[in-house]
Amino acid sequence: MSDVAATRTPVPGGPSQSGPADPLAQHVETDYRATPLELFFDLVFVFAFTQVTGLMSENPTWEGLGQGMLVLALVWWAWGGYAWMTNALHRDDWLARLGLFSAMGAMLIAALAVPQAFGDDAVVFGLAYFAVRAIHIAVYAYGAEEDDVSGAILKLAPGLLVAPALIVFAGFLDGGAQVALWIVALLIDYGTPYVRDVSGFRVSASHFAERFGLIIIIALGESIVAIGAGLEGDALTGPVIVAALAGIALAIAQWWTYFDVVAIIAERKLAEAKGIERNRLARDSWGVLHGLLIAGIILTALGVKKTIGDVDAPLKTVPAVALCGGVAVYLLGHVAIRWRSVHSINRQRVLAALVALALIPFATEVDSLAALIAVAGLMVALAAYETVIWRTRRSVLRAAHT
Repeated sequence: MSDVAATRTPVPGGPSQSGPADPLAQHVETDYRATPLELFFDLVFVFAFTQVTGLMSENPTWEGLGQGMLVLALVWWAWGGYAWMTNALHRDDWLARLGLFSAMGAMLIAALAVPQAFGDDAVVFGLAYFAVRAIHIAVYAYGAEEDDVSGAILKLAPGLLVAPALIVFAGFLDGGAQVALWIVALLIDYGTPYVRDVSGFRVSASHFAERFGLIIIIALGESIVAIGAGLEGDALTGPVIVAALAGIALAIAQWWTYFDVVAIIAERKLAEAKGIERNRLARDSWGVLHGLLIAGIILTALGVKKTIGDVDAPLKTVPAVALCGGVAVYLLGHVAIRWRSVHSINRQRVLAALVALALIPFATEVDSLAALIAVAGLMVALAAYETVIWRTRRSVLRAAHT
């Protein structure tokens, strides 16, 4: 595929080899950069994230929140599968491109159906999502250069296709039965790479880290979009301007807490891991735990949108949970990634997450503007504190990374 692998420019100093006892030992690794085609492909997922926020915004209840998180879990897992695929895709022909473009079309239809994924468009969503997953497996098996990589994805295929098939079937149900089947489908989907394991795959560390970093930026863009969407044509008053600035400060702090140090360390640990251990680290820290970061960002975006919509009134319970709980989920995701990568705990982020959760009752009692300022202030203070206490180490890390 021309823009994904065959025409990539190798990163200097990228090649490395696995240990002699590892079945991947003879594989010479070359690190690649993300390409315009990959970024173009991600645009349909940008729209899907926006649709998830819209779904929860239109139904700001516990039911709407739960439905939004279920849809987001499916969308995230699909995107992660394609990130693994483009990491290993080497064929440069029209068929591979056609496969990706077909997946974009299917994902667009799925995204359009998101607002009614548990209603009138449930079957449409399920069929489109099934197509996204089936195309992924077909293109992965076709485009992988190594036979063992093709075999690895085919080994996972039964579980990865059963799950979206259940989503199709769930479209004919409603109520608790529909939700229960979604949950079963997600458990099968996420559990398949653990039951069957991820041996045989290849992970280019720098490309993998870059792809996941880019999707974090895309999700953060949803927070910025939420500021404008929340305004909905209302007058640009002083409090609204303050709320918009608090919203962008919150997004900046979320960006800072990930990209300043966390992303660098996570990429380094992924590069240091070899063979099956690298695959498992990619599966756990990136495939699963980065999903917590995405969920936290999307929930925060929902809270920001509701705040901008009515800065003078307290947030209702669910939007307050989304704003404060979203920040907590985001920070705890960082804590989990650090534990999986280096087996240590970032105590200040645990504390900040607990403070964010403690702000939920506060957010339901005061004007939403005050709640947003408090949450943004918490994140900015955390970013500033860590920048100061880690100043020596972060300078060394960033210099080495550069």
